[in-house]
Amino acid sequence: MKHIRYAAFSSLLLVHAAIASVSVKDDRGQEITLAKPAQRIISLAPHATEDLFAIGAGKLVVAAVNYSDYPPEANKIERIGGYNGFDLERIRALKPDLIVAWQSGNPAKQLAQIETLGLPVFYTFSKKLEDVPRVMERLGVLTAKEGEAQAAANKYRSSLAALEKKYAGRKPVRVFYQVWDRPLMTINREQITTDAMRLCGGVNVFADLPALVPTIDDEAVLAANPDVIITSGEPGKKDNGLNRWKRWPNLKANKHLYILPKDLLSRMGPRLVDGTEKLCEAIDKAR
Repeated sequence: MKHIRYAAFSSLLLVHAAIASVSVKDDRGQEITLAKPAQRIISLAPHATEDLFAIGAGKLVVAAVNYSDYPPEANKIERIGGYNGFDLERIRALKPDLIVAWQSGNPAKQLAQIETLGLPVFYTFSKKLEDVPRVMERLGVLTAKEGEAQAAANKYRSSLAALEKKYAGRKPVRVFYQVWDRPLMTINREQITTDAMRLCGGVNVFADLPALVPTIDDEAVLAANPDVIITSGEPGKKDNGLNRWKRWPNLKANKHLYILPKDLLSRMGPRLVDGTEKLCEAIDKAR
């Protein structure tokens, strides 16, 4: 009888362990397994912070990087660094059970150092608009927030589908997306913003450049002669980085220079669909 009770108890423990553990693949295709859903998370990218709040896991974030400023509650979270590097000792001291990293935006050397600490790291790198809700769903599994994650993902997909339908079949417009003006920088086809252009009927004139964020010069833009030039920033600023293009009256985009709301299009989080809508509106004006 004791043996039977012990066997039954052992079976219950095994069942409990199976239920407690969670496992997903990240954007590298690597399996990330946690013994139980994450309770202490460090976010190494602003878009990852937005993802976690969107799925109801914001209170689990114990630290984040600079510019993790949305939603407003995120401003109260401790900072452990930024794009140029992290405070590895502070990360260790916070004892996170999950780190959410940005594969193309975080320093590779420091990410490797974090992994040597034995901390589980979930890498994000969305290249397509449809990748964004998948990240939220997988983070939902890792945080036991599957229901809220699914709701957030469904809302995103519904809004995206509406935009796809609205802008399908429209006349192509050639776009130069200006990331920065000093030095002059843009994006190639591997960036998710290029996929947003595609949805809007936009064509990235520098899609074929090899670097993710290529540095170019004025002459390259003039030679490409885009129909519209778009950047992200603070509308109304005296020098918004687009004034330089007004010097060339023969440039097609000379009268089609648009500034999109800051962060909406540059972050691979739930608000990206709102940024895509703004991008489509700007492209449609040039169209």
